Amino acid sequence: MVREPVIKGDDEPEEDSTGNGGGWDSSFLADDAEYDDALRPQRLSEVVGQRAVVERLEVFLDATRKRNEPLGHLLLDGPPGLGKTTLASVLPRELGTELQITSGPSLSAPKDLLPYLTNASHGSFLFIDEIHRMPAAVEEFIYPAMEDFRVDITLGEGLNARTVNMKLQKFTVIGATTRSGMLTAPLRDRFVRREHLDFYEDLELVEIVRRNARKLRTPITDDAAYEIARRSRGTPRKANNLLRWARDFATSKADGNITNDVVKRAFEMLEIDQLGLERQDRRYLEALVKTFSGGPAGVQALGHTLNIPADTLEDEVEPFLLRCGFIQRSPRGRVVTMAAMEHLNLNPPAGGSLFR
Repeated sequence: MVREPVIKGDDEPEEDSTGNGGGWDSSFLADDAEYDDALRPQRLSEVVGQRAVVERLEVFLDATRKRNEPLGHLLLDGPPGLGKTTLASVLPRELGTELQITSGPSLSAPKDLLPYLTNASHGSFLFIDEIHRMPAAVEEFIYPAMEDFRVDITLGEGLNARTVNMKLQKFTVIGATTRSGMLTAPLRDRFVRREHLDFYEDLELVEIVRRNARKLRTPITDDAAYEIARRSRGTPRKANNLLRWARDFATSKADGNITNDVVKRAFEMLEIDQLGLERQDRRYLEALVKTFSGGPAGVQALGHTLNIPADTLEDEVEPFLLRCGFIQRSPRGRVVTMAAMEHLNLNPPAGGSLFR
């Protein structure tokens, strides 16, 4: 098992590679992970959007400080890219303690989880991404750790087997999931607080784009920031990726300044339209219209037609199309709407079933 690095809190020694004031040289951003970390907020006060969630977390933190005890276990759920990992990294900084990071799929057996538990210091955090993908054996192993701060270790085999109880330091588990419905009730109930993250408004994304462009020392106009935001599908991660592409395009094809014209040309090359629909989204809608006469069609049939796994369509394509009102789910399958037909400038299919 490969252990994730421990991230120190602000009260502990750690080299600050993020330059909180935005003063780093972006040429030193070696890879995507470092790029993302550099753009992440470092404090709750820097988090844009999710105001209700942030305000509740501030109360949670304040009460923890005043009682001088570890934060209660926290579950964050919501679609990908909305800031679950960001919040998980901000909270330890606020309390000046350590953060260990792992993920559900990497914890294949209790022995994979044990080093994280024994390494936890008093008040430290353990962040488990995709916690819904933890195997049942690992999930059962973490129950006493979360509830009683102990683990039960079996030594020996057969008649000689015996169970040893190991006491742990009091620590905090932060779980992140995109599918909270897949969590078992016993695991879900062990979290003191549960917070759901919603998609961002365009104006919130504009603020994120402007702020991160400043961090990258890249000039950007207000209308260009808006064009990036409206194509970001309500997701900060998407906004940062599009900002990165616009920055590269401006450097290669213009004078380095991100203007409205530069952004439009950059997104034409990516085949992203003004609403944020990508080529895969349009292929989905066109298949629903042309192959299935507008629907209803099952997601498995659509997946076979597009040669895309059904779970990819359900997780990555359909949520945004549903939010746009371009498809509807019926008991018999997916159905295209007139709004989608008008957006794609397609004629309604003969004999199809369209929702308005």
